[in-house]
Amino acid sequence: MQEGKRQKQVAAVLQQELNDIFMRLGLNMLDGGMVSISSVKVTPDLLEARIYLSLFKVPEPKTAIKKIESRSWEVKKELSDRVKHQLRRIPIINFFLDDTLDYVFKMDEILKQIKPDEGQA
Repeated sequence: MQEGKRQKQVAAVLQQELNDIFMRLGLNMLDGGMVSISSVKVTPDLLEARIYLSLFKVPEPKTAIKKIESRSWEVKKELSDRVKHQLRRIPIINFFLDDTLDYVFKMDEILKQIKPDEGQA
């Protein structure tokens, strides 16, 4: 199903504000790795937001997600203070691991195995 215009607008606002909040709360650096918000998807009724996190050089991704989820009340409070004049209701926030980078690296390795570089031949 295709996203509506309002869904995209709300997702963009949430992503921008959440990036600022993550920096302010120190959630963008966990366990020596970097955490970034790769995308935000909002349900059609605007009551739920799915936040996809991209983790770079984080040794335990599931532990990092749990640390972020444990501070989700703090994130939501900060978010509600920032967007209370733009949204009627603050959406429920759920965090998910975005593993597209891992998938890209894995596919790259597979392609290298299938067809070795021309220069090595």
